[in-house]
Amino acid sequence: MCNNICMENKTITRKDYTTWGASYQLSLPLNIECRIPKDDPVRLLRHFIEGMDLSGLYRTYSRIEKKQASPRQMLEILVYAAMNGIHGSRKIESACKRDINFMYLLEGKPAPDHATVARFRSLHLAPCMKETFARMAALLEGMGELSGKQLFIDGTKIESCANKYTFVWKKSVTKQMGKLMENIPSMFAEAGEDFGIHVACPDGARLHHMKRLRRRLKAYQKSEGIGFVHGIGKRKGPLQKLLEKLDAAIRRIKDYTNKLHIAGERNSYSKTDKDATFMRMKEDAMKNGQLKPAYNIQFGVDAQYVVWGTEGPQPSDTTTLIPFLKDMEKHTGMQYPRIVADAGYESEENYLWLEERGQEAYIKPTNYETSRKRSAKKDIGRRENMAYDPEEDSYTCANGKKLIVTGIRKCKTKTGYVSEKTQYTCADCKGCQRKAECIRAGTSKTPLEERSKRFEVAKKFQERRAKALARITSPEGIELRVNRSIQAEGAFAQTKGNLSFRRFLSRGRKNILVEAMLLAMAHNMTCLHHKIQAGKEGRFLFPVTVAA
Repeated sequence: MCNNICMENKTITRKDYTTWGASYQLSLPLNIECRIPKDDPVRLLRHFIEGMDLSGLYRTYSRIEKKQASPRQMLEILVYAAMNGIHGSRKIESACKRDINFMYLLEGKPAPDHATVARFRSLHLAPCMKETFARMAALLEGMGELSGKQLFIDGTKIESCANKYTFVWKKSVTKQMGKLMENIPSMFAEAGEDFGIHVACPDGARLHHMKRLRRRLKAYQKSEGIGFVHGIGKRKGPLQKLLEKLDAAIRRIKDYTNKLHIAGERNSYSKTDKDATFMRMKEDAMKNGQLKPAYNIQFGVDAQYVVWGTEGPQPSDTTTLIPFLKDMEKHTGMQYPRIVADAGYESEENYLWLEERGQEAYIKPTNYETSRKRSAKKDIGRRENMAYDPEEDSYTCANGKKLIVTGIRKCKTKTGYVSEKTQYTCADCKGCQRKAECIRAGTSKTPLEERSKRFEVAKKFQERRAKALARITSPEGIELRVNRSIQAEGAFAQTKGNLSFRRFLSRGRKNILVEAMLLAMAHNMTCLHHKIQAGKEGRFLFPVTVAA
């Protein structure tokens, strides 16, 4: 009996598991398609992708193997994998070997390995991702699924796969480079005093001046036959010390210049993903507000479908609106008459840009919730609670004193937009008994008795804000505002919640845009499937019965 057990153990440890006992005949129908339900979304996905123009994707191939999955089939596999919350290339490879729905999409072709999936995403799909996504939006529009009237815009931050503590701060690099440049003139002075080598720097020492000085010092070493020493216990000469300091300074300047070039207009970047910018995330496991490398993803939604998406390094949404709409119109040709967004997109530049193009801004003012509070309505120091005289262009405070125009200040935003702010100051606040209620202490060191009430007003901005407030509080505006919360935020809820996607798997702006747009395509197909099954095709807005 012991011999039988030993023989069985030896059989189990063999690499070929078929030698361990009887084989089993797996019974499958010749046509596996009959095992897939008729209302399965994989069938809808296949027919939808077949109806798209994928000429841009096919142009990225110089040769297509007939025995391997075609570019159309690879796209179907990636979108269907995203629909089921499968994001990694190895998991996609495993699903193609085990899942009958993936086999249905392959149409008898062998399952692609993980390297093929990764290469398809980065080498073939990334160069034409925007064109491919625009084809999906055009097909949805042709089906009558898009309204073409209102666009709901929202953004979210998704963490990069870069390491957390690989940050490079632009401000720190600029500071260190400034300190280094302060020490450079002493090297030129030392070269002139000790070796009689002078390099003219009329506008200050630059990198090419330092290289010129180094060449002259090396020529001086060769002409004088000066030898350099290395190692412990050997004393270096003044020429060797100066050259080593100069070489170290040149290396540091090159490094700082490269870092500033990579950062560009950003304030930071990651060493392991140079396109990622450090931002404050909602997902803060340490509860200390630490910054993480991330991307700002913007989605434009119409009738629950994502019609466009972009990525960017902006930590806030204010400066993303205009580039987003320009990019969408460039690739899709769609221009929506009504733009609906939350308070994060409000700015004078955005208001005026939309107005010039004939688009209505349904943007919630940043002070909307605050202005509705009882405490804000009773605050006599707020400009909104003061009487305004348009003829004199002056305000009257609660104590009956006037605030007149004392100047105009121009301020420039990060995008280069220049806005004008009119400054108002009270002529005489002395002896006012309500000064403590009207003037906030803030950080001013001036005693309250010596201070006067003053504030600034951006008239163009306030005028457009009033129009936007009237729009969003109208019955139509309330309906659009509620639908923005449902549709735009619902797209990200589907992506980050249901599909469990909270961190990118690849690095670089082009690669992460592919991941974001694949998720958007998966969301669109899931949404279309549910609409068809529920008989709600062609419905663009959710009905609103209660005012928001």
